[in-house]
Amino acid sequence: MDFFTIDNLLTLLMLTLLQAVLGFDNLLYISMESKRVNPQDQQRVRQLGIGIAVVLRIALLFTLTKAIDYFQSSFLHIDTAPIHLDLNGHALIVLLGGGFILYTAVKEIFHMLAPSNISQHAEGSAKVSPAKAITLIVLMNVVFSFDSILGAIALTDNFAVMAVAVVISGGLMIWLADRVSAFLHKNRMYEVLGLFVLLLVGVMLLSEGGHLAHLSFFGHPVEAMSKSTFYFVIAVLVLVDVVQGRYQAKLLAMDGNIEESNNA
Repeated sequence: MDFFTIDNLLTLLMLTLLQAVLGFDNLLYISMESKRVNPQDQQRVRQLGIGIAVVLRIALLFTLTKAIDYFQSSFLHIDTAPIHLDLNGHALIVLLGGGFILYTAVKEIFHMLAPSNISQHAEGSAKVSPAKAITLIVLMNVVFSFDSILGAIALTDNFAVMAVAVVISGGLMIWLADRVSAFLHKNRMYEVLGLFVLLLVGVMLLSEGGHLAHLSFFGHPVEAMSKSTFYFVIAVLVLVDVVQGRYQAKLLAMDGNIEESNNA
């Protein structure tokens, strides 16, 4: 078969790696969103959400290969003194997704800090229904998939290779989502870090959407946050969180030793 050629297999490997690298922010969102339902429903929500999203991603892949010019063409042009904008379908979807994720992260952070919700948060009680969580996971997956799909189209014109890469990455995402969620459940202190990373994801998508829409304010264009910058900031956040946690544990141990010395 033409599919099992060296060129196609190498392309499939590259596309799978591309999907994995670009899918980290999506994976984090899935893990955080699934935690908002009852514990017994969380794994089913992740599996169904990702499974439906894979089907829709293949449909989106087919649509973009046939009508990519439509998504890239501008349908709204604004050119005034302070603002310049050329909005297209791709930019609109990314902007809406980034705004929603930013809103979700900020809302969850305030909900976590509200005194009336501290005990509720500690118990991990459900906030949304499984159907709503699955719907949000599927919709956000479509938003996150644009970059990887456009990258796939740039690498090959073989639809079968691209579709198989999407299915493989979907299976990997289901496997990794369970493990990320289990880690966050065992290490509740990292939930705050996860929410701020999610906040950063929203900012990244908004900057990318603004760049795709050629948005500028007073002659200053909006530049997209690069993936390398995104991962570097995440690494710094994780490092700060780890160092702060260990330093706090050291201070608590020192205070305990001082208290024992005073009692003696």
